[in-house]
Amino acid sequence: MEFQDVVRRRRMVRNYADRPVDPAIIDRALDNATRAPSAGFSQGWAFLVLDRPDDVRRFWELSTDAVDEPSPWLEGMMRAPVVVLPCSSKAAYLDRYAEPDKGWSDRDEARWPMPYWHMDAAKASLLILQTVTDEGLGACFFGLVPDREPALREAFGIPASHDPIGVITIGHPVPGGSAGSPARRRRTPWQDVVHRGHWSS
Repeated sequence: MEFQDVVRRRRMVRNYADRPVDPAIIDRALDNATRAPSAGFSQGWAFLVLDRPDDVRRFWELSTDAVDEPSPWLEGMMRAPVVVLPCSSKAAYLDRYAEPDKGWSDRDEARWPMPYWHMDAAKASLLILQTVTDEGLGACFFGLVPDREPALREAFGIPASHDPIGVITIGHPVPGGSAGSPARRRRTPWQDVVHRGHWSS
């Protein structure tokens, strides 16, 4: 698939067929994710991959109380055979920029008005979404319910040094499945959000 096709065809898929995914595709997506840019080449990301039915089921049990009586949305999402939790490590960035070649002698968080550890993990996540699209599969990125995170951390051993920035489901999309917000909202033309030379232009 041409790159422009990947960009235009990528959608957040919320309804999956009950079919397995080739593990090689997931490996390729994760390999591509680690090609994302990162501040100082800190590479402060990690990925928890749940691709066994018991683990996927456990994820949903810990994420919602409606596993046994799911809404149509949840039912479609739960059929995804792969769940990936991309995580970021703030410590990796604070440590990297305290190294001699960066010129800072401390790990002061005030030097980071923007949390690049989260931003870079998000860039890596986008590469996963694009790779999955290129392979003809579907994926959806969504956020964790905050009060569910401690139980997920404990169940899957996510260390305190890493923070899940969201969740990615991956699988075979059901044709004509949920189109989500783009079916109800107009995509803003790029000309409406680009400002050249001055914001008022």
